[in-house]
Amino acid sequence: MTIDAVALAQDLIRCPSVTPRDDGALGVLEAALTPLGFACHRLRFEQEGTAPVENLYARLGTEGPNFCFAGHTDVVPPGELKGWSIDPFAGELHDGKLYGRGAVDMKGAIAAFIAAVSRHLEAEGSPAGSISLLITGDEEGIAINGTKKVLDWLAARGETIDACVVGEPTNPKALGDMIKIGRRGSLTGYLTVFGAQGHVAYPHLADNPLPRLVRMLGAITETPMDKGTEHFQPSTLALTTIDVGNPANNVIPAQGKATFNIRFNDAHTPASIEAWLRGCFDAVGGAYELDIHCSGESFLTAPGPLTELVAEAVEATTGRRPDYSTTGGTSDARFIKNHCPVVEFGLVGQTMHKVDEHTAVADLTGLSAIYETILKGVFARLAASRQAG
Repeated sequence: MTIDAVALAQDLIRCPSVTPRDDGALGVLEAALTPLGFACHRLRFEQEGTAPVENLYARLGTEGPNFCFAGHTDVVPPGELKGWSIDPFAGELHDGKLYGRGAVDMKGAIAAFIAAVSRHLEAEGSPAGSISLLITGDEEGIAINGTKKVLDWLAARGETIDACVVGEPTNPKALGDMIKIGRRGSLTGYLTVFGAQGHVAYPHLADNPLPRLVRMLGAITETPMDKGTEHFQPSTLALTTIDVGNPANNVIPAQGKATFNIRFNDAHTPASIEAWLRGCFDAVGGAYELDIHCSGESFLTAPGPLTELVAEAVEATTGRRPDYSTTGGTSDARFIKNHCPVVEFGLVGQTMHKVDEHTAVADLTGLSAIYETILKGVFARLAASRQAG
């Protein structure tokens, strides 16, 4: 039984699975995977204060090594429908392109992988190990009830993953441009600087926190955090909001707040960043409160067997040797890297999250061919890696 990547992608797009809704998307995958011999597990996770999320773990085979494809069926909202030239959940084909929310990010890649598996099984028979899919419905949201909890569920079962490819869109302009071998970390800081309210005509009777807030923000923004590392670009710090909430022009406020986000490379840890921030703020002086939230640390899958396998498959299919990159935002690879080597390779990302999101049909079939080439070589490569290790 062979599966058509385009038709499957259309079926997935027609499920309006805006985070955290599933709306039948995982059922579409189960219907495709079960006839191929996969054992499918629907995993529903929730915790107080969050919406429940449906996830899917499917595995073909019981022996190692276990090669996993990871992705998500949830999508971002389509936004104003009047901005779309077509229905964002119709999965329509026009001029050699498949349109719809999730076509690029990343229902198209999931369909391409399953189509590749179907052709691989028909040509090669049962794999010399296991093929698995870890599909979440919580990647575009808060990522609490998705991949991380599926990985915890696998660990509790004593089940391991030996290598993983995540199907996030990685190519800037053309299929074959880029493989993501790591990601920067993301840390958000919430700074509150305290003073004492008073009349602007009598500033000596008040304590204005705003000059200190300005100096603190200057201290962390005026000097670059670093110059980058071997595989990472320089870390960045962006102020996202400064809030006082003062409706009166004759009152010195009691406090001022600011929020900032840091995308950091492997020269830093959340602890080292917090220590640096506090050092900068302490040097200014005054009372302040700093809350830190880190949604993911930086990580790197060093060039080696997995990265080379994917790069060779890309080059064999497209004639283009992809760059290794760590650019961009976060992905669920930040959770998977704690369990096995992981790289990301998917479609061209130019229209992801945009109105009229679309992928070229030729890219979709090309991506499926790349995944099939990976499947042909991955088990021998993993076995050789085990012996060498």
